[in-house]
Amino acid sequence: MTNNAHWPAIYRGATPVDINVVIPGSKSVTNRALILAAQAKSPSTLRRPLVSRDSELMVAGLTALGIGIVETTAVVDGNEELQWIVTPAPMRGGVRVDVGNAGTVMRFLPPLAALATGEVIFDGDPRSYERPLGPVIKALEELGVSIDHEDRYSLPLKLNGTGKIDGGEITIDASESSQFLSALLLVAPSFTKGITVKHKGGLLPSMPHIEMTVDMLRQFGATVEVDSVAQTWSVKPGALHGLDLVIEPDLSNASPFLSIAMVCGGRVAIADWPIKTTQPGDQLRTIFADMGAQFSFGDNGLTIIGTGKIHGIDVDLHDVGELTPSIAALAALADSPSHLRGIGHLRKHETDRLAALTREINALGGKVTEEETALHITPAPLHAGVFHTYDDHRLATAGAVLGLVVEGIEVENIATTRKTLPDFPGLWSSLLL
Repeated sequence: MTNNAHWPAIYRGATPVDINVVIPGSKSVTNRALILAAQAKSPSTLRRPLVSRDSELMVAGLTALGIGIVETTAVVDGNEELQWIVTPAPMRGGVRVDVGNAGTVMRFLPPLAALATGEVIFDGDPRSYERPLGPVIKALEELGVSIDHEDRYSLPLKLNGTGKIDGGEITIDASESSQFLSALLLVAPSFTKGITVKHKGGLLPSMPHIEMTVDMLRQFGATVEVDSVAQTWSVKPGALHGLDLVIEPDLSNASPFLSIAMVCGGRVAIADWPIKTTQPGDQLRTIFADMGAQFSFGDNGLTIIGTGKIHGIDVDLHDVGELTPSIAALAALADSPSHLRGIGHLRKHETDRLAALTREINALGGKVTEEETALHITPAPLHAGVFHTYDDHRLATAGAVLGLVVEGIEVENIATTRKTLPDFPGLWSSLLL
């Protein structure tokens, strides 16, 4: 993944755009659908799945465990459509799984692998060793799963599956990542007794992702009860059924493309934007509107109209932290200061996103002040320079957004965007050149 080459960001200046964009499928929906389809009693067809490094790692891990996944194409309304046919099968151990630096893979696959028979080794990129995994490991150990992690409670690890997990009641602290909770809920229908998980700890981040997990479990036929006051989630044991599922476009990945209209002015339409969704990226409509954009739904999806003027914003991004890099880039180009709050958990994402955004924007002449859980951004004239990405796809797209109106920005390792976008540089160039 690492590529030290510098990609010259495409400079456009204040020249309005008029473009239509098709965003690839959602990583969050694709990888949840794969985990659920792997447990179903009948095959599933996943239409328009995301093909990126994270989803390919999930497919490779499931295939290694014995799940059948075949890629096909079908013609729908005159257009060729990619499909994955997922055929469940008894899972086997004796395999090694590479999680890369994918949070969904390193957290969602171990509970599923515990239902295989035999040893499963999990390893990944060096950064994956530093990312939090302890609550998932501790929960599985409490549920009787044998895991060798040399008391590190992190990757790499060796899991010994017995083919079944009893389940039951468990308490975890998911304040560092909502994925800890989703990881247990997604596999709970296959536990003998199901599961009741209580969150005890700091504020739960990324609630929309937990709602997505619950919604998708129900789509596949699971019975889920949620007590939001007690912060308890219960999943009954039971057979899941295969689905014919169209994967929504990845709305978080839409943020740099919507930003084009914000920064340059003009109109950008995103095809197939769902009217109703649990994706956190849907909140871009509210946040970007507060920063000066106008939105409307029509036959060509969601349209944003920007004036080229961006207003600063004071916003709590705790539930939608993954949108922070794009919002920070816009805030650096705004006409008034911004305060992005509630984002301390981003320090343990692909990189420490707060430190990285502060360092990179300031290196270009910006004025970003970093707190433990917040960024304060005062707009200042920016200049040419290298924007480093730290193997973080959302840092890379933030650099591309700044480069729209700051001449001479070079983004280091633009290839890291392949984590969730198959060809970001190609798509970006096709829209702007």
